[in-house]
Amino acid sequence: MRHFLDHFFDVYQNGVFIYCCAIYCCYLLLTIFSYVSILADIRRNHLRKNLVLIQSQLTPGISIIAGAFNEELTIISNVRSLLTMNYPLYEVVIVNDGSTDNTMNSLVREFELTEVEFAYFPLLPSKPVQRIFKSENPACSNLLVIDKLNGGSKADAINAGINAASYSYFLNTDVDCILHKDTLVQMIQPFLDDEKRVIAVGATLRMVNSCQVESGVIVQMKAPREFLPAFQEIEYTRSFVLGKMGWNLINAIPNVSGGLGLFDKEIVIAAGGYDASSFGEDIDMIMRMSKYMCEQKQPYAIRYLPQTLCWTEGPSSLKVFKNQRIRWGRGLYQIISSYYKLILNPKYGRLGLIVLPYNFIFEFCAPVIEFVGILCYIYLITLHLVNWPYAIVLLLFVYTFSVCLTLLSIVWDQLVTRRYRLREVMRLCALTFIEPFVYHPLVMVFALWGYVKQFLKVTSHWGHMQRKGFAPATIPVPSLREAGPSLREAGPSLREAGLPAGRQVPSPIERLP
Repeated sequence: MRHFLDHFFDVYQNGVFIYCCAIYCCYLLLTIFSYVSILADIRRNHLRKNLVLIQSQLTPGISIIAGAFNEELTIISNVRSLLTMNYPLYEVVIVNDGSTDNTMNSLVREFELTEVEFAYFPLLPSKPVQRIFKSENPACSNLLVIDKLNGGSKADAINAGINAASYSYFLNTDVDCILHKDTLVQMIQPFLDDEKRVIAVGATLRMVNSCQVESGVIVQMKAPREFLPAFQEIEYTRSFVLGKMGWNLINAIPNVSGGLGLFDKEIVIAAGGYDASSFGEDIDMIMRMSKYMCEQKQPYAIRYLPQTLCWTEGPSSLKVFKNQRIRWGRGLYQIISSYYKLILNPKYGRLGLIVLPYNFIFEFCAPVIEFVGILCYIYLITLHLVNWPYAIVLLLFVYTFSVCLTLLSIVWDQLVTRRYRLREVMRLCALTFIEPFVYHPLVMVFALWGYVKQFLKVTSHWGHMQRKGFAPATIPVPSLREAGPSLREAGPSLREAGLPAGRQVPSPIERLP
């Protein structure tokens, strides 16, 4: 038995060494790809004329769809944010997914909603819709609220929103997200510019936890002060700036975040919509759409933008963070088990030859290999068989590489966007040095926990993250009910001034750099 274990550990260590070399080579390539991709996007931005797009009569319409479940604390400010987009033709579709708190009552009161007759065609499956509301306030004429039975998942709510959406493109976002005023203008560009048919576009997300929010828009941007959101900010920066932008260069993006994604509605419906049983509905939707396009033998593209266009409230408590990461782990397990037959299948192009193999080897297997490696080290330490000089050099190399990669992503991101003050950037950089010891082990353990729960088919539902709300601005902001008359009076003068019809009032976020 001892001889077998010694042989196993020798083979395992050699295998881990090869695995680490492979994953680091991938990271280095993604870093280079990201650099090239972001520079190309910066050059394209110099050539784009957003004002022409905003004023054009041919600008495609967009439906913003957001599901809401027990969001009474932040629902009003979030819907206000969605109503301030700088875009000529869009609607906001809020899907109240059977909330048990005052979410629906708050919406009715604040936005002067009234129940209306609506031609609702269920092209995609979802729980029954009970009522549909429109606003009596002209300032919110593009707001549609759907009240439906709880479907147990965000996917079910989004399917209902797609069924009611009026336009050919829809933006899938979370109701706790704050969007930049130019989100729609920026994200529709790849659909119009790309030679291939673009089926989905994503953009960078950040944490909104310590930002100051006024009337649903960010007026002062700050890096998160609490530890968990700060670590998530670092993780998001690394994932979006280096990861997603790297994959963008070779058209092999593995997923578009559920917090912010613009989709071709026709392809989503043809692919069957969102899977209500999926714990990772965002990546599953991309897999479904990509699979459909490959089977139809249609060339397609999925694009990502380096610009920060969305801020989301990250979990600040360990309990909520655990539930979130367990759900993500279960979602990844579902993806691998559902699409494993596509791996290395040339019929599915980049999806089968790059995206799924990478997800399986370096995303799904990574927590397992890491956890087994820790157990191996513990076993070898108890038997005094560890080659400490070699082990220390190897651990230092892994630690230094991961820290340098993260620091590079933070610095590169700040050079491109310059969102935070120097003191905040330095704090994020300092946290990078302790992330491998504090934050990363939690991510690994919760991912494995999710694997186990999915393997055992433990019943679970769409989790609810307790919101803390946003840091308020110092100037009080009147409700839309109070502001309604003044907005109605301002309408003609705005039209005379030549402002786009879809933009109700100038957003305070314009003051941001």
